[in-house]
Amino acid sequence: MSDRLPHEKGFHVSWDQLHRDARALAWRLDGQGPDNGAWRAVVAITRGGMAPAMIVARELDIRMVDTISVKSYNHQSQSEPQVIKSPDMSVIGDGEGVLVVDDLVDTGKTLEVVRKHMPKAHVATVYAKPMGRPQVDSFITEVSQDTWIFFPWDMALQYVEPYRGKD
Repeated sequence: MSDRLPHEKGFHVSWDQLHRDARALAWRLDGQGPDNGAWRAVVAITRGGMAPAMIVARELDIRMVDTISVKSYNHQSQSEPQVIKSPDMSVIGDGEGVLVVDDLVDTGKTLEVVRKHMPKAHVATVYAKPMGRPQVDSFITEVSQDTWIFFPWDMALQYVEPYRGKD
């Protein structure tokens, strides 16, 4: 029996790892857009999707970048997602030729809301959990549903107790 908390089944992602994985996502998406393989725009789901979206936009030379802000987490507890900022819908339209990028799909509830705004967009995440996978068109790494991903923007370097023993 373990006395670890559920969130302690952690997958720690460094800035270097996030950069490599976001580039791998860009390579997977390269040439897959509807306009002779090109994409019109990238929409980042804030806040977690901003860093990967920036990397994808750079790698694929996409200059039109916008955000959709969806709040569904308060620290480590999840609630019903709410759109608190939409992209410029006169540019984005129904999402045709648009890449929507996020760091992670967990339950898929956030992406359900986003897909209602941009039903024809291609949704891509760097990491995916099984419950959310049906909402994603492309991803790089799958982790188990009970894994908590620790992203570099949430972390600071500090001492950690050894797994076994204290001396």
